[in-house]
Amino acid sequence: MVARRMVGAVVIACGLVGCGSAVEVEESRTLGTQVAELSSPNGRNLNGRNLNGRNLNSTELGQMLVSVRFAGAERADAGAPALSNTWLDGSVLHGATSQGVVSGMDLLGARFVGELGSGDTVPLRIDDIQPATGASADVWVYRVSYYAADEGAWKPACQAADGSALGAIALTGRWDYRQGVAGGGAKIEDAQAFTFACEGAALAKCVRFGYRPWAGSVNGQSLGELHQACTRMVRADFCGDGTSYTTDGNWVNLYDASGVQQDSESWSLEAEWDAAGARCRSQTTRAGTQAVSCSSGTVVPTCGPSSNFETGALLVSEVPLVP
Repeated sequence: MVARRMVGAVVIACGLVGCGSAVEVEESRTLGTQVAELSSPNGRNLNGRNLNGRNLNSTELGQMLVSVRFAGAERADAGAPALSNTWLDGSVLHGATSQGVVSGMDLLGARFVGELGSGDTVPLRIDDIQPATGASADVWVYRVSYYAADEGAWKPACQAADGSALGAIALTGRWDYRQGVAGGGAKIEDAQAFTFACEGAALAKCVRFGYRPWAGSVNGQSLGELHQACTRMVRADFCGDGTSYTTDGNWVNLYDASGVQQDSESWSLEAEWDAAGARCRSQTTRAGTQAVSCSSGTVVPTCGPSSNFETGALLVSEVPLVP
């Protein structure tokens, strides 16, 4: 593959599925559409940039909503034909009934079974569906709530800092949310489950960056692998074990060789990334003075040249130059 540095820096903000900063509040106002350009603390528009963050997905339920079951889904109308099966086609939910297939807006109000990190389950409800438009024509967004039994109320599964509801993108499979262990942060291919990825965190952000895992490949490179590499990069998961070595709000520039994200910044090289984490890294990273305690960074002897895209690198990250 011929490496190509591109134009349109990405500066990342808040984790895999939602960190609840003011940036996420702003993003939540455009459910179902491309997230608007963000502004830096000094108010200057930042073309194509976002901020980084630590979260893989939202923890609004007090613990991680690790996945959603396809089985057990129910229509909003109790009198409607029951769902015998549900599945995802891209980011659009579909269901089979005795009278045929239903999809998209037909599933407004539908209920699903969510699985928590503890092994417990929680009822989920789709409260709003925003069909995709424009450049993000295949990215549908769902507003989802969960039933808080202790309060007897439905509450947003994805929340902004002010408590308002954020949207979520439905992704096939589930992720390992553990940290500091083998497999942490990895995607788990599970045909029985999917993930509601909250806007503003890494899983959804990487979709917004153009790495739509359902869309096959671009210039011969799997978008699923690019998406997973992006989730590692967003969280500065250098070791590929789910541990984030950054704080929310650090700037980072991202580019690839596949034609999705381009390089527009003359910043310092931080690291090369693949789906397993950082293949190599420089002395200047978002970790700052925090020690990165893993062997990652020794895989390739020279970090950064475009030729490394031909030997396994999927993404490159850069950080602002030190004054």
